[in-house]
Amino acid sequence: MDAKAGASFNDLFIRSGSQYLDAHKMPAANQEEQLAQAASVTAMSVMDSSRLSTFVISILLIVYGSFRSLNLEQQNKEKEKENGYPNNNEQENNVQTIDTCQAAFLPIGASVSLLIMFLFFDSLQMVFAICTAVLATVAFAFLLLPMCQYLIRPCSSGQKISFGVCGRFTAAELMSFFLSFFIVCIWVLTGHWLLMDALGMGLCVAFIALVRLPSLKVSTLLLVGLLVYDVFWVFFSSYIFSTNVMVKVATRPAENPVGIFAKKLHLTGLVRDAPKLSLPGKLVFPSMQNSSHFSMLGLGDIVMPGLLLCFVLRYDAYKRSQLTSVEMGVPPPPNYVQKITYFHCSLIGYFLGLLTATVSSEVFKAAQPALLYLVPFTLLPLLTMAYLKGDLRRMWHEPFIVQAPPKNLDV
Repeated sequence: MDAKAGASFNDLFIRSGSQYLDAHKMPAANQEEQLAQAASVTAMSVMDSSRLSTFVISILLIVYGSFRSLNLEQQNKEKEKENGYPNNNEQENNVQTIDTCQAAFLPIGASVSLLIMFLFFDSLQMVFAICTAVLATVAFAFLLLPMCQYLIRPCSSGQKISFGVCGRFTAAELMSFFLSFFIVCIWVLTGHWLLMDALGMGLCVAFIALVRLPSLKVSTLLLVGLLVYDVFWVFFSSYIFSTNVMVKVATRPAENPVGIFAKKLHLTGLVRDAPKLSLPGKLVFPSMQNSSHFSMLGLGDIVMPGLLLCFVLRYDAYKRSQLTSVEMGVPPPPNYVQKITYFHCSLIGYFLGLLTATVSSEVFKAAQPALLYLVPFTLLPLLTMAYLKGDLRRMWHEPFIVQAPPKNLDV
């Protein structure tokens, strides 16, 4: 999909590539009829297949990535029981926990990276393309790993094979890597939007599953900071740089590395066939009703709220394990509020935020920073429910510390 067909950028919401109805071209009618027509057009646009795809795919990626993270944590606990000692090495666990300092400076680092891409994109576009291809290969291999484990399980013992300094890998990990490498090579040669979507999905799942938020305090700091980052670069960057920096960077396709090497080697046939690459910083969803209509969703609008939902899913599982533990005693009968999980509450909030951002983009006839809607709709209900359940203080500071029960219990 040509990036010039519509504005799409990281951490920015869906924007339709089709042309919108001009208010001046509407038939001369009374105000009520005009409002009814506008509401009808907005409803039809929201119900378009490309819009529905963004809703379904983004929610599925968040749910799947969150449960992959929970499964990795459970596997780590099983290894700890087998070894007899806790394994706190994050590199061995393949996870990275964001601390308070990293959460505070991540929006600043993202702003610096965006500015570098804006100022030096032409000279560094080959570096960006190669780095993106490497990251996409690793992330998509992580996405394919469960399928490869299922296929190889009957004929593999699961033992790791040593590759010297490269490390030790199972047959399933090798299979998933080579499949991912093959798909990335096809994407580089063709630039097809479907392959770009697949790689983007792998990046979303890997980031949600392998990066963790330790507390509600860090989650709030990170999401609020990214909300400010998103709003600033979408709405106010044009006043400083005379252009929308985020739109400019995201809609600029990168030169194909194959084409660049072919040009240096004077292979004109490959130069002609190698397309420019739209880097997988977004998911593209064409409409089945209208071939010229498509929607796009920035990966940041999936990953950042997804980290929060992954955190609350882990906390829900932790609370269940604490309540069902014999040492914790018999819990009181839950009321209606206690029955609602934090994960379901946040997931509903994410859906409503996505819906609000969709309607807002149609009303204002322009792309909107999705985090402006997603952060309040996911974070505020979560904070409210944590307060009502009495978990706010614990979730805010140290949610996963196991408190040892007293030795002598009063009967």
